[in-house]
Amino acid sequence: MAPDPSLFDSAFWITTISILLLLVLSGFFSGSETALTASSRGKLRAQADKGSRGAQKALEITDDNERLIGSVLLGNNLVNILAASLATALFTRLFGESGVALATLVMTLLVLIFAEVLPKTYAITNAEKAAAAVAPVISVVVTVFSPVVAAVRLLVRGVLRLFGVRIDPNSHIMAVREEIAGALQLGHSEGVVEKEDRDRILGALDLGDRTVEEIMLHRSNIEMIDADAEPEEILKQCLESRHTRLPVFKGQPENIVGVVHAKDLFRAMYAQAGGSGGDGDRLKSFDIMQVATAPYFVPETTTLDDQMREFLRMHSHFALVVDEYGSLQGLITLEDILEEIVGEIADEFDVDEDVTITRTEDGQYLVEGSMTIRDLNRAMDWNLPDDEANTIAGLVIHEAQMIPTVGQVFSFHGFRFEIVEREGNRITWLKVRPL
Repeated sequence: MAPDPSLFDSAFWITTISILLLLVLSGFFSGSETALTASSRGKLRAQADKGSRGAQKALEITDDNERLIGSVLLGNNLVNILAASLATALFTRLFGESGVALATLVMTLLVLIFAEVLPKTYAITNAEKAAAAVAPVISVVVTVFSPVVAAVRLLVRGVLRLFGVRIDPNSHIMAVREEIAGALQLGHSEGVVEKEDRDRILGALDLGDRTVEEIMLHRSNIEMIDADAEPEEILKQCLESRHTRLPVFKGQPENIVGVVHAKDLFRAMYAQAGGSGGDGDRLKSFDIMQVATAPYFVPETTTLDDQMREFLRMHSHFALVVDEYGSLQGLITLEDILEEIVGEIADEFDVDEDVTITRTEDGQYLVEGSMTIRDLNRAMDWNLPDDEANTIAGLVIHEAQMIPTVGQVFSFHGFRFEIVEREGNRITWLKVRPL
């Protein structure tokens, strides 16, 4: 039955206009929530630095996401419920009892299309622009609704506490570092970010989480000078060495008494011999400790970020790493830390070094056991865990709970490991391939 034309009076039009206005407000709240939560704080900061007041206001209100979302949801629910109530009353007046079902159907379609999908699609597409535009109005909404939101927040936290869930009021939904890392990984998977660029940025971000113990040169591989050796032997060793700085020990290799720079040593020996026309026999009385500088020791638990800052502050490139008992564990240089960011830095002395990863004919990868898991992951774009061990050999020993023999094969973390070569208790070469 068609509705009575007399029902289309002023009350009908006022109610209809009110419903439309409430739908517009609902779309505004929905779009604002999406824009403010999806916008990049980095881009908003850049806009704010250029003088955008809207971007600055957006940064301020997104500092407390819980209060922001609570206020927007409160406003959105208020207008949606009010619009649905008015529509139900209007359709009931027009169509009787069947108006309830009709009002539900119509309002569901209107809210879904015009108050949810349409504004949120626009907000996602133009997140920063929309956030800067709506921030001044939403700031007023947040201020007005803040008492109600605060009460709701206390009630919610009280209920969660009953179930053993506690919320840190100072915590953020997502840490900045994790957000950057996630964006880089996503960009790389989509082909937007190059692997090298991703590795460099992630390497810089990881410096604060990694320690010198993870990348140091182990003490067994350190080239040292014996302070009691003959000056000719010391000179020959420095000339043949590919290193510029060498630790000096006295008695036992553990007893480091200094660090000598090759240029300082050559200059001092040249002066000791009397210059170009001097007497080489005068070198016999040369004391290397005259040119050795005091050794610089650092704990093995020092983070790479802190160590790099110390290197820069002290104008030094070389440090010896010791454990909690003061025993020598290895050495680290500024170049080692920089390589964690930019990758391997090769010079004329590194060209002939052995390649640590070689692809075999059977599709496996021959890997040096002393290679760090992080370097292997970076080179092959793998995801082997490095929580329990720093090197590939260490990972195999940790997982096997034994020192494997040549020929043994293990499978874990989605990879196959075959022991190829072993020296004493040290695994020197392995074959690795993804399963």
